[in-house]
Amino acid sequence: MRLLAATLMMLVTVAGHAQAPVEDARQSQDTLQRAQQKAGAAYHDLQQAEFATKRAEQDYAQAEAEHKTAQKRADDLKRQADAANKQLDAAKAKEAHARKAYDAAVNAVDQMSHPAPAKR
Repeated sequence: MRLLAATLMMLVTVAGHAQAPVEDARQSQDTLQRAQQKAGAAYHDLQQAEFATKRAEQDYAQAEAEHKTAQKRADDLKRQADAANKQLDAAKAKEAHARKAYDAAVNAVDQMSHPAPAKR
């Protein structure tokens, strides 16, 4: 009887151990599957981030090029405005000189047209 009980105990023990690896293998497989899914999701996120970075780099390069073009255009317009301002100043000075000459000529005509009365 002791032999039977011992054999029965060994069978129960062996059966318990035999099921544990199957459960461990199933849990390991589930754990592995979850880890693979996480890795796949992380890879997808990485690809999206890389695409967003590449797009941002392109947008930055385009904006930088447009800024340089706009700055060059602004510099050209500034030079044109400065030149036009110099021409305006020269034209105003010429006008002022011409106005003085005109006023002097009109005054001369007035003085000749209306001579001052002679003193007695």
